Amino acid sequence: MPNQLITIYRCKASPYGHKVDLALAEAKIPHRVFEVKLYDKLPEWFTAEVNPAGKVPAIIYGPADDRPENPSQSAVRLAESAVILEFLADLYPESGLLPKDPIARAKVRFLTEVVSSKFATPLITFLKSGCPMEDILKGVETIQDLLPDTPNEFAFGNTYTIADATLIPFIARLPITSKYDITKYLSGEGYQLEAELQKPKYARFMQYSRTMLERPSTKDTYDEEEVLSIWKAKFPRH
Repeated sequence: MPNQLITIYRCKASPYGHKVDLALAEAKIPHRVFEVKLYDKLPEWFTAEVNPAGKVPAIIYGPADDRPENPSQSAVRLAESAVILEFLADLYPESGLLPKDPIARAKVRFLTEVVSSKFATPLITFLKSGCPMEDILKGVETIQDLLPDTPNEFAFGNTYTIADATLIPFIARLPITSKYDITKYLSGEGYQLEAELQKPKYARFMQYSRTMLERPSTKDTYDEEEVLSIWKAKFPRH
C-alpha cells in the first residue's frame, strides 16, 4: 500500500527503540521518526493516540499524510520492540530480516530470545540496580556459543536479521557501563567488566561486536556521547 507510512516513536537513549531504528535502516524501509523525551512529561496525546502504556518504542502504520500526534483511527498501532521487529520482517519479507526457511526463522527467533533474557536483562539490571558482573559474562558466553563457528559478519546466516537488530543496541551501550563505569553497582565493576571482555575466551563475541559497530546502520542510528550524557544524568552515583 504505497500511501501507507511507518512512524516510529522512540527515545534515542533507549536500546529498545534502537532495535527498530536498526531494522528500518538495514531494510531501507521508508519511515519518519518522532522523538519522545521519556525523561520529561509525556505529551497527553501520546497515551491517548499512540500507546496507552505510555512506553516507547511504538509505531503507527497508516496514511502517509497523518500527523504523528494525530494518527487515523484506522492506522495500525504496535508497541514492544520484539513485536515491531517481527511486523517489519513480515511487512517487508524481501528485506531478509527473517529467513524464509522455517527452521532458520526459528533459530533467529531463538537467538533474539537468548539476547533479551541472557544478555540485555542482566546488562540493564547491572546498570540500574546492580547484579553480579558474572551474569553479563554468562550471557556473552551463551550468545557466543550461538554465533557461527567460522568468522561471519552476521549473527545468523549471510544477511542482517532481527537477531542482529536485537543484539547490537546492547553491544553499543556496553562500553557506557564497562569503559565509563556507569553503573549503580560497586564502583569499578564496570572497568572490571571491560577487562574481562578483552580475554581470549570472548574473542568471537568481540570480533562480531567490532564488525557490527562499524556498519553504517549502527553509526547512523547511535550517538554514544549523547547516550552517555543521558545515562550519566539518569543513573548518577550516590
